[in-house]
Amino acid sequence: MEAILDFLGSVAWWGWLLIFLALVALRDIFFQKAHTISHNFPVVGHLRYWLESIGPEMRQYFVANNREELPFNRIERGWIYASAKKENNYEGFGTDRDIYAHQHIFVKNAMIGYQISENHPNKQDPYFLPCAKVIGSYNKRKKPYRPASIINVSAMSFGSLSAAAVESMNKGVKKSQAYHNTGEGGLSPYHKQGGDVIFHFGTGYFGVRSREGNFSMEKMKILVDENPCIKAIEIKLSQGAKPGKGGVLPGAKISPEIAKIRGVEVGKDVLSPATHKAFNSIPELMNLIEDIASETGLPVGIKAAIGKLSQWEELADLMKKSGKGPDFITVDGGEGGTGAAPPSFADHVSLPWVYGFSSVYKIFQVRGLAERIVFIGSGKLGFPAKAAMAFAMGADCINVAREAMMSIGCIQAQVCHTNRCPAGVATQSKWLQNGISVPLKSDRLAQYFKTFRKEFLEITHAAGYEHPCQFTMNDVQVNVDDDYLSSDLEAVYNYKKNEVPFASMQEFYDCVYLGGKTTSEKTT
Repeated sequence: MEAILDFLGSVAWWGWLLIFLALVALRDIFFQKAHTISHNFPVVGHLRYWLESIGPEMRQYFVANNREELPFNRIERGWIYASAKKENNYEGFGTDRDIYAHQHIFVKNAMIGYQISENHPNKQDPYFLPCAKVIGSYNKRKKPYRPASIINVSAMSFGSLSAAAVESMNKGVKKSQAYHNTGEGGLSPYHKQGGDVIFHFGTGYFGVRSREGNFSMEKMKILVDENPCIKAIEIKLSQGAKPGKGGVLPGAKISPEIAKIRGVEVGKDVLSPATHKAFNSIPELMNLIEDIASETGLPVGIKAAIGKLSQWEELADLMKKSGKGPDFITVDGGEGGTGAAPPSFADHVSLPWVYGFSSVYKIFQVRGLAERIVFIGSGKLGFPAKAAMAFAMGADCINVAREAMMSIGCIQAQVCHTNRCPAGVATQSKWLQNGISVPLKSDRLAQYFKTFRKEFLEITHAAGYEHPCQFTMNDVQVNVDDDYLSSDLEAVYNYKKNEVPFASMQEFYDCVYLGGKTTSEKTT
């Protein structure tokens, strides 16, 4: 025995390495059948799998050029990071974007831009930019809501995001006077850090779920009564990442905390079906909207990715006939988002935002309903020029998801669905979450929102307007193709956006800070 110990002690480090590699090789050849490469090329075959695992990061930082990556390229990510940190977010020596590429956006600047006076609200607060419409005003809800920010956090649930990430976002929206959509995972303690909240539920009815898995109005009333931070309710019909597809929350991921928040059992798989049980038709959806609004007093809206239009037309016809309906509509783009989805869904099911939004907006506009609805855009719109296009097309607010994640540290590792997010944003790993400093990251989300609003206002003023709601379809052009290179949005999408009632930013400032009403609200 002593001789064996002497031998082991005399083996150099490289000897131990050779022994380890020999054991790996034996395992690769004789004891595993799952990986052909490792079997045929023992030891070195592992290098291939390791390189593949870090492929996105290698391409992102060393291979792809500044404008090449998807879903967000290096320039876009860099602008968000710099904006969130209040650093220099300019670029020098001219744009490196291909300005002749299909769908490139051009915002038309005025010969003489809008000039703000010394006592103008934006002279005092360069970040002040509220929504021009009041959600729930037309339908006379008991508690109408005007978002104090035109950019807000989109639906992302606790469970898909970490507790630290959700808490950072909610504290960030409080600092920037924005709102925070809960996503369909229920209202968690991390959503209740002082920021305004839009409570969002889908087919799983998490947070307002009966024991049988159905929607519970009683639980909805209790939730709203106990949480005055909830300013509106959003019913998810579908989302851009996987419209028409349900999901399974494995029992292994359901901790006691998540079970309590979502109203499910610990350790038991939970199925979110593809469609709702609370309604099966457009009239039944309308009834649910009115019932929730009546019971809670809050504005109620719907969120959907856009495909076929016949049911949207049915909804609009019913709204016109009844004088009722959703207070807001969130149009999600088929570009996908934070939700994991099969590539066949993410790549091919539902329309991109510009096509989906223009199709839906026209349906309500031709029936004289557009002014009744607050339209919210969601689909890679977290950049001032894209927001200008969205407002020119009829959007009143935008929601951002991945852009908000990047502002608090997301590096686009694209492993959200694996629970291995290296930035601690999209994971339930306590160790990885510990890297998030909530006070710092909440400041960064708030600063990203503020910088966004400031630059959006500057673009608005350059176009000759005081508020983005004044953008028209003819103020923005997009490249169409080589034969008809560039055209106004009105010509491309074949409609003219409704004029949004607007008097002045001073009126909005008085409403938000002094509790008054705008001229259009007094008229209504």
